[in-house]
Amino acid sequence: MIRWLYEKRLLAGLSTLPLHICFMITSHDMEDDPDKIVSVSRWCVEITDVVRASTGQGEPDRGIDGVTFHISTLDAGENPPYIGNVRKIGEFARLTLHLGESEETIGQGMNVHVAVGKSGREEITECIRQMARDGLSPNDVTEHAIEERLKFRYTPELVIKTGDSHLTDFLIWQSVYSELFFSDVNWALFRKIDFLRALRDYQSRIRRFGR
Repeated sequence: MIRWLYEKRLLAGLSTLPLHICFMITSHDMEDDPDKIVSVSRWCVEITDVVRASTGQGEPDRGIDGVTFHISTLDAGENPPYIGNVRKIGEFARLTLHLGESEETIGQGMNVHVAVGKSGREEITECIRQMARDGLSPNDVTEHAIEERLKFRYTPELVIKTGDSHLTDFLIWQSVYSELFFSDVNWALFRKIDFLRALRDYQSRIRRFGR
């Protein structure tokens, strides 16, 4: 009861949400609690609905537009045991699953990306290869030229890592100005109240974008 009241209080205090959130998790996290990724996705939808409704106008820029889960793994096999759990997200959101060289999109609603074993360095390397194939001269190699060739073309305002402070190189280009939040709570024990605290922390920050 007390936790429910505290959650309600935290939620009532939110007015500014990140448009895009990225969670950095591991295959071990998924094995420990394969349905937590579904719960967190639902929280994003629910919190966005509440914050937008509280404005009285439902402005789309007042909520979470998308969430990405990067699952780091040493073996990005074709059929990890938790993929069936991941696909449940498509029941209430627009899920795009990036697995190996394949990409699958199902459902409608909030954009949720799940990337299994993807590498930011590999993504940048592929951008360089693509520019070479396109015949770009050195003078034509710009930030824009790179960004339009990225596989993941969005910039997360908030990156959340649970359990420890170790980050992967995923979205290494896109997340350079992202706000980082490290939770000492392990993924399997991560609760809605912990997520709300992360959002409250984000709201209190003054973003400097590298300045």
